[in-house]
Amino acid sequence: MWAIVEIGKKQYFIEEGQSLEVERLKEDKGEIFLDKVLLLACDEKVKIGTPYLDNVKVKAEIKEELKGKKIIVYKCKRRKKYRKKQGHRQIYTLLKILQIVTS
Repeated sequence: MWAIVEIGKKQYFIEEGQSLEVERLKEDKGEIFLDKVLLLACDEKVKIGTPYLDNVKVKAEIKEELKGKKIIVYKCKRRKKYRKKQGHRQIYTLLKILQIVTS
């Protein structure tokens, strides 16, 4: 059984037991339910939502928050003596998919 869910304006392909890095969520550690399920495939049956499926949720557990790779942003204007160097590290949330709940 697998599904496609929307988490923070991005779509992810998930399966039970999978670990997944998503952009930072507001919730702290614990269990959460993801209710924006776009597609569900079970054996040979496929259900497609318009835009989301009713009565289908994904149970997930928040493991921890991680920092991504550092990205350097460098701006420069020639002949104007303008230089600006800035770094950025995106914060991600690590999710463990426990089960896909249908009713």
